[in-house]
Amino acid sequence: MTPAPEPTLNPTLKPTPGQTVGPFFGFALPYEQGPELVTAGVAGAIRLYGTIRDGAGTPIPDALLEIWQPDADGNIIERPGSLQRDGWTFTGFGRAATARDGSYNFTTIEPGPTAAGAAPFIALTFFARGLLDCLFTRIYLPDHPALQNDPLLTALPPDRRQSMIAIRDDHGLRFDVCLQGEAETVWLAFA
Repeated sequence: MTPAPEPTLNPTLKPTPGQTVGPFFGFALPYEQGPELVTAGVAGAIRLYGTIRDGAGTPIPDALLEIWQPDADGNIIERPGSLQRDGWTFTGFGRAATARDGSYNFTTIEPGPTAAGAAPFIALTFFARGLLDCLFTRIYLPDHPALQNDPLLTALPPDRRQSMIAIRDDHGLRFDVCLQGEAETVWLAFA
């Protein structure tokens, strides 16, 4: 059997840009209590917040963030209820859209380490217009002793490491995201 000939490309045709994601996130995907992994005022509740900026430092008003995290004891949660909050069940998942000023807020708890000696973190997925795919990073808790030995953090140059560590302040845990430039957040490949 003779193999089929290879298709030839027409040299007059130019490649087109790939399909990007968005900008529907801020309209279609947020849901009631999506950013509230726990109710504010519950013992151990914290505010996780920040601002999303592009490479020029301009806030991104129509992005979407999702977080996944273990509970305070480091247990990875596999309970249903993330899209319909019952006020009791901690599912470890939350979704928030950015506001006009690029800010976002979650109400959650501080995660515990998932293994002895591991640094606790919150996984963050980021969606925004113009991206070819979503982006992934981690939000590490500040001042945790296991940060010094975390394999991912220690593999990064010191000046890049800080982009993955939240800042504790009077309002909770602040984690600002920068898409590009000198302050770019470290993004991870996810397989």
